[in-house]
Amino acid sequence: MLRAALAADSYVSKASPYPVSNPRRLSPDQSRAAALDAARTLLIEEGPQGLTLKAVSARVGRTHANLLHHFGSAAGLQQALAERMAADITASIGAAVLAARAGEADPRAIVDLTFDAFGREGAGALASWVILTGQTQVLDPVLDAIHRLVDRLGAEMGDKRFIAENTLSLVLAALGHALLGPSMAGALGLPPEAARELALAQLMRAYAAQDEHA
Repeated sequence: MLRAALAADSYVSKASPYPVSNPRRLSPDQSRAAALDAARTLLIEEGPQGLTLKAVSARVGRTHANLLHHFGSAAGLQQALAERMAADITASIGAAVLAARAGEADPRAIVDLTFDAFGREGAGALASWVILTGQTQVLDPVLDAIHRLVDRLGAEMGDKRFIAENTLSLVLAALGHALLGPSMAGALGLPPEAARELALAQLMRAYAAQDEHA
């Protein structure tokens, strides 16, 4: 039950209470939230190349000038979306980590949240896109959110290095899987989700080793 709740509370935002086709006047915060909801949907449906101000403005029924006012540019929109995604997913992963360490949840929840965020929800595609286009500043909110998560979990669990090393390993595994995982696994005669299972096994070994030295 807890795992299901964690998955439901992943970084994917709840449906916006402001229908994107609703022509009524929205407050600035509502307009910005609706635009980010639309951007998240476009990211999943079309990939990062679909995250243009024109596409988002069409989806929310707002003018291009309105989105320019809120985000300044397509890169600004991408950065705002990355910031929202990073905040939500790190909150969910943090809760999953603490629940797993307390014996209240399966560590698989940590792996699934991370792999799903980078895979089906588009974070991996967005990261690779902005790196290839040279807009690495878009990733700053993501790196900052991960840094804050590691600091918080390290303080609560008393072992920041353990958290940092396993976060690095898990994030890189999830990113690699999002970009090439199923194809590479198929070429090697392995199941499509082999990288996810390997990441889980590695995390379980890390927890077991930490418990032995506790």
